[in-house]
Amino acid sequence: MQPTLSMREESKTIHALATPSLLLDRARLERNILRLAEHSRNLGVVLRPHMKTAKSIDVARQIFPGEPGPITVSTIAEAEYFAGHGFRDMTYAVGLSPASATRAMELCRRTGVDLKLLLDTVEQADALADVRALTGVTPSVFLELDCDDHRGGLKPDDPKLVEVADRVVAAGGKVAGVLAHAGESYGLSTPDSLVRAAQNERFATVRAAEVLRAHGHACPIVSLGSTPTAHFAENLEGVTEVRAGVYMFFDLVQHGVGVCAIDDIAISVLATVIGAKPEKGWVLVDAGWMALSRDRGTANQQLDQGYGVVCDETGRVFEDLIVCQASQEHGILAIRSGSGKTMPELPIGSRIRILPNHACAMAAQHDFYSVVNGESRKIDARWERIRGW
Repeated sequence: MQPTLSMREESKTIHALATPSLLLDRARLERNILRLAEHSRNLGVVLRPHMKTAKSIDVARQIFPGEPGPITVSTIAEAEYFAGHGFRDMTYAVGLSPASATRAMELCRRTGVDLKLLLDTVEQADALADVRALTGVTPSVFLELDCDDHRGGLKPDDPKLVEVADRVVAAGGKVAGVLAHAGESYGLSTPDSLVRAAQNERFATVRAAEVLRAHGHACPIVSLGSTPTAHFAENLEGVTEVRAGVYMFFDLVQHGVGVCAIDDIAISVLATVIGAKPEKGWVLVDAGWMALSRDRGTANQQLDQGYGVVCDETGRVFEDLIVCQASQEHGILAIRSGSGKTMPELPIGSRIRILPNHACAMAAQHDFYSVVNGESRKIDARWERIRGW
């Protein structure tokens, strides 16, 4: 039986939160941050965390408790936000448009930030001349590489790689280096396959850097990274930095890939039971896809986790209980098909936590984190996060 809390004490616990509400487990966050920091250090590379998942200065300060360090961002809004908090070394890891490049260089002009851009076409390279003329800032860019046919970018031996680099210089820009993202690693699930993906990512980036250097481009930075390959890389010779983002929080997709345990997942949505359909084996909660996101990233994995795994209010997992359906503001909990487990007792008004399929997408639905520690119901802090572009 839980001890009775005074009204003052209760106001500082998750019981006082309106639901749905986003929770962040500080102990798990700290453990996840330390794990990749140590692995990167052992491999002799700089870790450039991708802040697209957390979008929070308070999370960034857990990574960099002293001076701000190098980070990756996915929007110019993130770059502006982190620049306002003293971060000066950033990579905007989304292919540039003339408008975004101009806005980025205006930020550099105003603040002195070193914000590196990303491109993979001669048209983007040629546009740098206008960006430089408009802002008076010399753009520094990465050439995006396609290492596994996952998204945009150039192959290491594509003749256009050198052509694009030459056009960057001709437009008055600087070639900072090459950048790759092994996105296909998200579809893997064994240690051996993840190690091979990391090896392939390293080979592609190092090869591209060698090609550029042979044609007179210094290519000082060789940047790669996805959360799976960052954790499974065994040799990063020739690489200078690693990028990863979701590793801070982890999620059910990363668990399905084999990168983390369920107990490593640091965020969840607190929800309240609002109904039941016992004849269908359902319990209804007040968290739908507006709180959880529509991401069904585990649907293509060996174990489909629906819209999220369900825990009690302290974060302990109910075995085989998932959010099987989600509408805008309702979620339906049910025991996984084929399981022999029974529905736990969840009366109206009881609280549960739901773990994310995709931490970036779940967090993006909310304005702040209520920070807790382990199984404690106490709220340690409220950390704001940014949204928008």
